[in-house]
Amino acid sequence: MKNWISLLTVLFCATIFAQQTTFKFDFGGSRVENGFIPINSTSKFDKKIGYGFMDISGLKSVDNGGNALTGDFVTSDKPFYFSVVIPEGNYDIKLNLGDTKGSSETTVRVENRRLMLNDVKTQRGEIVEKLITVHVKDSIIRNQDGTQIGIVKLKPRERKYLHWDNLLTIEFNDKAPKVCSVIIQPNKAPKTIYLTGDSTVVDAQYEPWASWGQMLPYFFVPNEVVIANYAESGETLKAFEDRHRIDKIWNKIKKGDYLFIQFGHNDQKAGNSTKSGYRKRLKEWISKAKELGATPVLVTSMNRRVFDRNNKIVNTLDDFPDAMREIAKEDNVDLIDLNALSKTLFEAMGPDKAKKAFVYYPANSYPNQPTALADDTHFNTYGAFELAKCVVKSIVDQNLPLKKYISKKYKSFDPNKPDAVEDFHWPKSIYMESLKPDGN
Repeated sequence: MKNWISLLTVLFCATIFAQQTTFKFDFGGSRVENGFIPINSTSKFDKKIGYGFMDISGLKSVDNGGNALTGDFVTSDKPFYFSVVIPEGNYDIKLNLGDTKGSSETTVRVENRRLMLNDVKTQRGEIVEKLITVHVKDSIIRNQDGTQIGIVKLKPRERKYLHWDNLLTIEFNDKAPKVCSVIIQPNKAPKTIYLTGDSTVVDAQYEPWASWGQMLPYFFVPNEVVIANYAESGETLKAFEDRHRIDKIWNKIKKGDYLFIQFGHNDQKAGNSTKSGYRKRLKEWISKAKELGATPVLVTSMNRRVFDRNNKIVNTLDDFPDAMREIAKEDNVDLIDLNALSKTLFEAMGPDKAKKAFVYYPANSYPNQPTALADDTHFNTYGAFELAKCVVKSIVDQNLPLKKYISKKYKSFDPNKPDAVEDFHWPKSIYMESLKPDGN
């Protein structure tokens, strides 16, 4: 009888925890701040309790004494991942980083390598509090009452992604990541920027692939704005509808939110023309977003790394960028001309240096990669970061309403003068794959 009572108690607690949306975790040794959940180097993730590290190998708990919350921390000499079972929604996450008896250096990403904090350094004895705002999603489509009315048709490879797994996963990376505490609280107030698009926008899980969409959160003020990336590799406008990805957004987007739309690469690949449904669907999405009180923003597809004999970028996207420019004018919506900005950026790099922005790597650079990677469409992390800067530059230069939410992390950017690849900071995640994303 006692065993049954104990089992029921565990199940009840697990159910309550699964519904919980606010958490306070104290990372470190055995001393725990009042009201916090203790987390140490042996706290392996367990679905029954709803939180923990995905892999505890290499983790180390350090207790320097003093303050119970900031006097101890968890660290590792390799990237480590902390996951929490949490409902879909937007969350503010407060992080205490640092070491009361040493220095630290931490980069923070969430879910599929979505960049939040980059190279946060603390001096000896310094503890810093950082805030990030994160969108957590699942594949269930719900109406305004929360009742399930459908589901997003995920591709088989998506089922392995960290952003469809009903968990919030935080990646701690860099030379000396030291985490003292993590506080998670729901935030229903921020403007949500929904991203739709293909492999050049998606939150790519695996090194060396990347997109501008997963770099964008880094440039926005937390608490005020959150990026919700619903893009997926290989998608056309029609496929995005057929798989109910846009239905998921229509049932979540609210007044004051934004809908960024970037399609073209795969619409072209599918043999479509701008007259075979592309214009019609774009206009329908624009109308629907406005009807729901959201602001649609069109983003022209960036160029591929294709140069002519004069080292000028060749347009390989037919009239898709022009069609989007025309629709922006016709429907009076904002346009981020990433096609034009990327042309400037790549021509400034030149044919050879531009390879540093794309997935160009010799054989055996990544697991199960017997041959060289030479991809003129998909970007590595450096290229994705530069393109994200182009997107932000367009927002700032056009004085769009979102400009006031751009973080001070963004400095003025000139695509005629790309950042040196040697200066780009990106400690690699543990997830690596040489398989090319869907799309072209």
